[in-house]
Amino acid sequence: MKYTDGFRRSIIRQVLAGKSAYQVSQETGVNTATIQNWFRKHKSGSLVLDGSEGEPKPNSRSPVEKLALLMQSKGLADGERGEWLRQNGLHSQHLSLWEQELTTMMNDKKSDLDAENAVLKKQNKELLKELARKDKALAEAAVLLTLKKNFRHLFQEEGEN
Repeated sequence: MKYTDGFRRSIIRQVLAGKSAYQVSQETGVNTATIQNWFRKHKSGSLVLDGSEGEPKPNSRSPVEKLALLMQSKGLADGERGEWLRQNGLHSQHLSLWEQELTTMMNDKKSDLDAENAVLKKQNKELLKELARKDKALAEAAVLLTLKKNFRHLFQEEGEN
């Protein structure tokens, strides 16, 4: 998964603030090894916290990042939330907008899946109907072949008796 530089910086800031990589991993859903790798890069200087482009704009974040930030915000008390919002460059309205956006996205996905499910059920029903028809035809052909094979034997016995 590709994460933005701003998201990486926000993760590193949390680790620098005293949270363990495991805690941050549990809150954000990013693998612990990935966070440790980013932290090592930060220590070596290849991942700079104060990049020239700054924090990503709230609307330019990916849905994964938005969900991770929403989950983090849900676990905070009201007093801590303001500090957390400032650290991440967000406003409280972003959280409510993202929640609505993600809910809409999930509902749309559910509608798409329901429509696809209906189409697949219809196809399945048609295929089962065709399979039953072919099974009947195969059974009929087997009976005809058996009769053809045994035809002489049946009439020879009748003629002899």
